Amino acid sequence: MTAAVVVLDYGSGNVRSAVRALQQAGADVQLTADKAVAIGADGLVVPGVGAFAACMQGLAAVDAPAILNERLAENRPVLGICVGMQVLFAAGLEHGVKTPGLGLIDGTVERLTAPVVPHIGWNTVTPPKDSVLFDGLDGQRFYFVHSYAAHLPLPDKIKATTAEHGDRFVAAVESGPLSATQFHPEKSGAAGGRLLRNWLATL
Repeated sequence: MTAAVVVLDYGSGNVRSAVRALQQAGADVQLTADKAVAIGADGLVVPGVGAFAACMQGLAAVDAPAILNERLAENRPVLGICVGMQVLFAAGLEHGVKTPGLGLIDGTVERLTAPVVPHIGWNTVTPPKDSVLFDGLDGQRFYFVHSYAAHLPLPDKIKATTAEHGDRFVAAVESGPLSATQFHPEKSGAAGGRLLRNWLATL
């Protein structure tokens, strides 16, 4: 049976590429902000580009905190992408302003410490040995576009994949039904497609 996946439509840009990539990975995809549909789908994808605070405002407008809390309470998978991963954390610190996040993972998203920011381009990642997302993806590169990131340590229950740009940062997280990537799997070619198929296989 084809997995029914909702890409949450809350005003974040560049969601069409995520929809296409999920369709190519084999999902039946709907782009919507409808709360009942988002809660009931086999999988929910939370995209995100731009500023942390702006994404949080958009998410609040479609009652995303309630959607995510209900899904996770029922063990229903959620995948965050880019800023859609960052907002899962307790807070984001941008331009000296601290904005509360969704609080699903302890930690603060802060500016990368690197000679060149933003971090734009392909990079390798280091996943934990028991990662589901990165099964079969050893040594592969993924496409990043970001100036901010979460850093280690994360809570014990969170499996963290890391990457390095200046300092080491969190490139992906996995915790039960909650998964997320800092990079864009939809822009990461065959490796990104494999990662999406790995996620879809958990639905």
